[in-house]
Amino acid sequence: MHIPLRRRRPRTGNVRSKAVTATVAVAALSLSGALALPAAAATAAPEAAGPGDVVSAEPTDFQVFPGVSLPTHAWRIQYKSTAADGKADTVSGTVLVPKDDHEGPRPLLTYAVGTVGIADKCAPSVNFPVGKTKEAPLIEGALLRGWAVAVTDYEGLGTPGTHTYTVGRSAGNAVLDAARAAQRLPEAAELGVTKESPVGIMGYSQGGQASGWAAELAGTYAPELQVKGTASGGVPADLPKVAEYNDGDAEAGLVLMSAIGHDAAFPELGLDAYLNDEGRRITKIMKEGCVDEASQAGANKSVEDVTTKDPNDQPDWQQRLAEDKLGTKAPSAPVYLYHGEADEIIPYDVGKQLRADWCAKGDTVEWTSFPLSPHAGTAVLASIPAMNWLSDRFKGEPTQGDCGS
Repeated sequence: MHIPLRRRRPRTGNVRSKAVTATVAVAALSLSGALALPAAAATAAPEAAGPGDVVSAEPTDFQVFPGVSLPTHAWRIQYKSTAADGKADTVSGTVLVPKDDHEGPRPLLTYAVGTVGIADKCAPSVNFPVGKTKEAPLIEGALLRGWAVAVTDYEGLGTPGTHTYTVGRSAGNAVLDAARAAQRLPEAAELGVTKESPVGIMGYSQGGQASGWAAELAGTYAPELQVKGTASGGVPADLPKVAEYNDGDAEAGLVLMSAIGHDAAFPELGLDAYLNDEGRRITKIMKEGCVDEASQAGANKSVEDVTTKDPNDQPDWQQRLAEDKLGTKAPSAPVYLYHGEADEIIPYDVGKQLRADWCAKGDTVEWTSFPLSPHAGTAVLASIPAMNWLSDRFKGEPTQGDCGS
């Protein structure tokens, strides 16, 4: 999820249908587990390390489900990236390459996962080896196509510091730098992951925000990547609107998670000064747990329940949240954008507006809506069409999009 604090809006009996419960919606894209973070390799970073340079790498395992491993080469890596404030940081992630007989440069998908939580134990790289990452079956679909996959943990998730949850620029940088790191990992290069590899970007929910930001940043931040297209779904392109949609509802805990993420990226925002005792209690749970604990702790809470004063009324908070808005710049490659019409977490109209904004900026956008489909269900329904679309882009097939329709 992906939402800042907003005040509760008046309720009516049929504002929208909750197609799935909060726990089911989040569980489809996330996991909370009590797992220890693996030790980092002792490889030292180059003195002049830049974004995408590999700091350390160690072999790991990729399990789709507990005890079910794919024939896949896997490395847990740490790599250099750029935080939202422009400073250098180090991010962890995973590089996956199928064990096959592929020859030549192979397609590389940089994949942005949905919400898993804030604590380090929630990171995808921690949970892949034990089959506890809920999006592993979707990632498996890419590996079965012969693609390499880079999966970022995002800033502060799996590395020191607090996860900068839903801070768009930080996430977009981490997604692009994961692709760079995969290309610079010697072991992966021997298996066809090279600078000549066509690159695709994909993500849903929180990952939709991250992949959307990566799409907008790619042309300027990582122009050397051969990005052929981006598939983004359930995108929280406008955080205040998403917050208003969820305030006081079953998913309201993720509103506070987003505030924690922004405070982590920009400590001068001073979130703690706005929290009451209940807000501090829930914040502690969120920082120490994964998404299940966070969702349960914050369910049905409004901003008034956890604060003494709404930070979103303050100019500094308003500025930082406005900086996360997608659609202000055209991606440098075509986009496949999708959304469930019954999405109970990210408003369908937010997805449609992002399409309109990117189209107005001149990007080639193919839009797909899924009637009667809730948030989690759309992630599953759209995964194959989205990867089919990316496959066509990898093959060099043109797309006209449907901005005119």
